[in-house]
This record gives sequence, structure tokens and C-alpha cells, in this order.
Amino acid sequence: MDKKKIAIIGSGATAIYLLKHINDHLELLTSMFNEISIFEKGVNMGMGMPYNPETTDKYNLANISSEELPELPETFGDWLRKQDAETLESLNVKDLPIDDSAVYSRISLGSYFQDQYHSLIHQLTKKGITVHQINSEEVRDIIYNEKTGNVLLKTSKASEKKFDKVIIATGHHWFEDDNEKNGYYASPWPIHKLLPAPGEYYNHAIGTLGASLSAFDVVSSLAHRHGSFMQKGEELNFELHAKAKGFKIVMHSFEGWLPHLQYEQKYAIREIYRHTSREEMLDLIDADGFLRIHSFFDKIGRPALIQAFRKDRMEHMVEKLEQEKINFKEFIKLMSEDHEYSDSFEGMRKERIEARNSVNQNKPIHWKETLDDLMYCLNFHAELLPAEDHLFLRKEVMSFLMNVIAALPLSSANILLALYDADCIELIAGKVEILEDQDKPEQTAIQVEKEDGTLESFNYKMFVNCAGQKNLELEQFPFPSLIKDGNVRKARAKFETISELKKLPKNVDKDSILEEKNELLLFTGGVDIDAAYRLIDSSGNPNDNIYDISFTHTSGCRPYSYGLQACSATSKILAEVWLAALSKNEIDVAVEKMTELYEDNEI
Repeated sequence: MDKKKIAIIGSGATAIYLLKHINDHLELLTSMFNEISIFEKGVNMGMGMPYNPETTDKYNLANISSEELPELPETFGDWLRKQDAETLESLNVKDLPIDDSAVYSRISLGSYFQDQYHSLIHQLTKKGITVHQINSEEVRDIIYNEKTGNVLLKTSKASEKKFDKVIIATGHHWFEDDNEKNGYYASPWPIHKLLPAPGEYYNHAIGTLGASLSAFDVVSSLAHRHGSFMQKGEELNFELHAKAKGFKIVMHSFEGWLPHLQYEQKYAIREIYRHTSREEMLDLIDADGFLRIHSFFDKIGRPALIQAFRKDRMEHMVEKLEQEKINFKEFIKLMSEDHEYSDSFEGMRKERIEARNSVNQNKPIHWKETLDDLMYCLNFHAELLPAEDHLFLRKEVMSFLMNVIAALPLSSANILLALYDADCIELIAGKVEILEDQDKPEQTAIQVEKEDGTLESFNYKMFVNCAGQKNLELEQFPFPSLIKDGNVRKARAKFETISELKKLPKNVDKDSILEEKNELLLFTGGVDIDAAYRLIDSSGNPNDNIYDISFTHTSGCRPYSYGLQACSATSKILAEVWLAALSKNEIDVAVEKMTELYEDNEI
């Protein structure tokens, strides 16, 4: 019998969870394939970019605990407890005994993932699946043969291989180049490029664009090489090295916000239907087939948040939601103001008291957890949102969510505050423009527009863009033949209330508007997929042979997919879609059928 072959492009967390869900259902899925090839452009299989020692640093924290990780053959905590002292030291794991609720270094999580990857490969091969592991070989192009259904992969080693199905599971990619001559870095990765040589120090200010979790990675890696942290009771102190007297990190953030802090959760793992039901979600779809975000907030978000605020004893918010009936936009504005401080570091110091109490006393902050669950639910119904709501989500909601929900561990907050107290870090609010005409050689010049409209200029010998990856443009999709042959198209959403260009709001970028078949559409970012993660071609047809589960490609269709829980959920959805298709020889992505899948599998 001919082997049915699939290829997985990428071997990081998304691929690992896909292997896990394939292995869970292998008895049925062997009728679809019995040979798997896994392509990894890097040296290390089974780690992923954020957790790989080639790209990250021993001082960078994982920002997720063992109890928050979706299930793999062994838990992260149990795996750490099995390691000897020498291994733990090499992974910069020093806080013992191992605590399932604690966060540890990224490289330790990477080593854990690699171990789980090898365990899954072993289980698959033991059950008769042929697995080819191909590292140091980048897939440069994908060519789809519409007549045969075969998919041809072309790699950096000039090899060509045919497959029946291909799953794109690649990770982060930055398209802008560094300009090391001017000290400009388009991303922090690999972080080793930012570090001074052993025995050398930076005696100047270092700028970052953004004050996100990625910016903190830069802060932590550089601070540990320019001074010493010492624990004194509950406080951490920082002493600058004598040879690094000019060292300081200046973070530039539009809102002037720092990430908010780790909080205790009642449920460590998100669920789509924790605060609603499939039937209730389907009832929200209007006569035109749209799910409106404000209806979702009013019917589902409001009662869930009222219950959460009541548990948190925040009666003023219960009153706002219950009696004043504030809408979603007003809610976000109100909570943003509540979490905005005139001095973000002092605000963090104040918040740290609440966060410590939450964690140390196992006291959940219910409203944050509930909002996270609600947005997770909305994410997996985002194909029902009209363009107006995609715009609202992007412009009004996402920055708040990423600051308040994407929590910073308490140990990271201690480092930031120690640096602040030592006058080695500051945060400047305002819109940043990186100037093209650099008036000083070997420096990056930026201009900051403050809230009052005034402009201020800065020059940095090192400036690191930590603003994160922007939505992918179609032209940046890394497989050119799929673009050329029309096998992929831009992600889009229909407008419900706007049918003419001249009626668009002034703040809508005209370059993001598509006009097709007399319809006005919004380019939401990245490439178009259906609910089964099949690529959609230029004619609107799904491709049963090519799937894309890379968040960096599909963020326009799934705008709140991020983190390791989403890696598992996305992979599980794909495996469950295949299983459902086996019984009827077709994939049904009608909202009624897909939501049955979400409900039945507690995704």
C-alpha cells in the first residue's frame, strides 16, 4: 500500500501539540496518512523560536507556569522535578522546590518541549507511523498541483518533496532588516546580537520601541550583564557595575503603559464556552449573518463580568454594568483609566501588592480571567464579525487586552522596580517616529509626539524595536508560488453598514480596503483561512491539501489567538476536523457544525 504523506512545516509548540492530538487519535487518522515529515529551518527540533537557546537568553522568563500549559505526555513541573542539579543550573532554574504555579526560564521550557517532542515521535513510530525529522532545512516554496492534489515543497537545500497534505506551523518572522551601523534592531531576536562581549559594558542609554513582554526580555538580558540583583527581604535591589555608569534603558510606549501583573486564576486553561453556550452564541447571529461585538458584550459579556466583579467585591463596576448599562467601548475606556497611572512604575509598585495577595492567598482576580475567556470565545467566532467590529477590536480593544491580560510575572516586576529605584530605567509616553534622515552617524534618531502635541527628539547608539510582529501582508507570505498561482488570498471581512468608499470613517486606512464583486471588504491582516484552517484561494475556495495554523499568518482571521493554549486549541481543532471528515468524506465548516466541535471537545 502506498504511504499517504503529510508534511508539517515547523517543529515548535504548534507542531508539537498537533503531533500530540494526532497521536491521541492515531487509530482513526492512519487512514488519512501513515508518514509524517517535519521540517525545521533551525538546528534544534521541537523547541520553537521563543524557547530556543539559539534565539533566547537564560535570563528570559517563559511567562507561563506548568499548570497553565495544555496537556502533553508529561507536565512541565514533573519534568523539571526529574532533572539533576547540574541540568537545572544550566537552565537557570534556581528557585527550588519546583512549584507548578511558578514561571521558569524560556530555555528550560524549550528543553521540556524538546523532550516531549521526542516522546511523541517515539510513540508515533512505535505505532507504525514513519516520521522524518528534517532540521537545518527551510521550506522556501510550496507548489500546489490542482489536478493531482499533490503539494510540492521546495527547500533551501534544493530538494523537492511531494505530499498529500501540508500543514504550515511556522512561528515568528520579522521582515524588516537590522541596521547595525546605526544601532537599530528590527526585533530583539536572536537576543544574543544585543549583548556586549564578555567583560564589556554599554555606557550609554539604550532605547526600546514598546514596553511589552518582549521589551522586558531586552531589559532583563542587558541588566544582568551590567550589574547585580540582590534579594533583601521581599524587595530586590540592583547595583550597577562600576564600569557601566552610563547604562540606562529608556522604553518608549504610545500609551505609556507597562504590562500588568500575574494574577491568580480559578481556571488555568481557557475554554471557548465557559461563560456561554453554543446555542446562545448562534442566537446572536443577525439576519445578515453577522455576530456583532456589542451584542456579544451586552448578552454574554455583561452578565459574566457582573458576576466576576461581584466576586472581586468591585461593586462600583457591578453598578456601572447593571444600572448604567455601559457598552463595550465605555467599559474598555473605564477600565483603561482605572489601570492608567501618572507614573507607570509607581503604578506597578501599587499593583504588585494586589498581585502578591492574589497569588500568595490563591485569590483569583475574576474579572481579568473572565474577560480573557470572553475574548477567547469571540476569537473562535471571529469569521462572523463584520469589518466594523474587526476595526473596533483592533483600534479600541487589543492594546488594552495585551497590557492587562498578557500578565508579567511578579519576579519580572521585581526586576523592573529594582532598576527603576536604581535610576537605570524609564518609560516615555508618546507616538514614536523613527527618522530616516539620521543626522548623527552610528546612532538611531527618533522623534516622539507627546499627548499635548509637542515633539521631542532622541538619539540612541542602540535602539531595539520591541513592538511585536505586525500583521502579515500577502506579499510577505513566505511561499511565493501559492501567491503567484492564486492559491492564497488576503484575509477579509465584509462591512455590514458601509457599501461605498466615500462613506468610510476618516480613520480607516484606504489601503486596507478591498473591492470585490461590488462588495466593500476590509483586509484584516494575514492570509485567509476557513474555520478548518484551510487556505482560501483567490476564488474563495478552500484547499483540502494545505492548512495554515501559524498565528503570524492567520491573525486577521483569529485576532486573539496567541500563547501556548491557543497552539494546542488550534491543533486540536485541526485534528478534530479531520476526524469529523472521515465519516462523511468532506469537511463541513458551517458555523453550526464547527461550534458543535468546539462544544463536544471543550476546546
